Amino acid sequence: MKRRTGLTLLALVWMVPSCRGEEPPAAAPSAAESRRAGTAARAEMAPATPETAAGKADPFGEHLRALRAKVPEGFTVVVEPPFVVIGDEEPAMVRLRARETVRWAVQRLKALYFEKDPGKILDIWLFKDDASYERHAHEIFGDDPTTPFGYFSQTHGALIMNIRTGGGTLVHELVHPFMAANFPECPAWFNEGLGSLYEQSAERPSTGSGPRAESRGDGQIVGLTNWRLKGLQETIQAGKAPSFKALTATSDYQFYNEDKGTHYAQARYLCYWLQEKGLLAKFYREFRAGAKDDPTGYETLKRVLGEEDMDAFKKRWEAFVLGLRFP
Repeated sequence: MKRRTGLTLLALVWMVPSCRGEEPPAAAPSAAESRRAGTAARAEMAPATPETAAGKADPFGEHLRALRAKVPEGFTVVVEPPFVVIGDEEPAMVRLRARETVRWAVQRLKALYFEKDPGKILDIWLFKDDASYERHAHEIFGDDPTTPFGYFSQTHGALIMNIRTGGGTLVHELVHPFMAANFPECPAWFNEGLGSLYEQSAERPSTGSGPRAESRGDGQIVGLTNWRLKGLQETIQAGKAPSFKALTATSDYQFYNEDKGTHYAQARYLCYWLQEKGLLAKFYREFRAGAKDDPTGYETLKRVLGEEDMDAFKKRWEAFVLGLRFP
């Protein structure tokens, strides 16, 4: 299994209500910090599609023209559909992150789950260190960040990141715009559970279980154990983990504001169990298809698990979680 990213969760958002992920301890830089790149912003675009070549509207060209006034000198701009990645690390590093984090994750998330791209082009700003992040968030967006990790500005259509805290954080956040486009009714517990699953990610040989998993023979994205495990194990040992009926019944407000640490961790490691049993993509598809009749996903979860006694399942799941290790 090829390890891809180690993530430090950011308090980033895509949908309303906001994604309010907990902030873990700051991570070491994922790559050596680089010198300021160049003296002018560099835009790199994919080759024109047949539709563009035939004279139809080029949304990325229009987006880049509108973006040009915002991009300071020394930044590299890379079109990585359906996103634009903008960063002030060395140009080669910005291209690497666009290709090896954004493209890698997008291809694999779409292969497993998502047929539709987000409905708008999203800018991903990758600032190379604390000083760059704080200064440019203020200068470009008029913001004074309340988190050292990053956030999403719905007003500006921009995901604004301090990339020093770890590039893998991006994978969690990429889940949310795709979920908004493909399953807008998705409750917070599953939206954040799935996003959180990929805070630490790798790839395994594809099982062909997703909508396009058979294409190209690429590896399948999988979540690994991560920093949330310790707190969840302590909650389980204290006998305080809520039932899965209670977890899935949380409103978005309850999920984000009432014991959010336990909510995030329990949702993540429920998704981890489903993943390890080969049931996660199946659950997503069946939950989405039946959300009108089962808006919380609880009945779908029982059916996909093949469980009627969810108290007995919870005991097995807790034993499974207590046996996991990180790192």
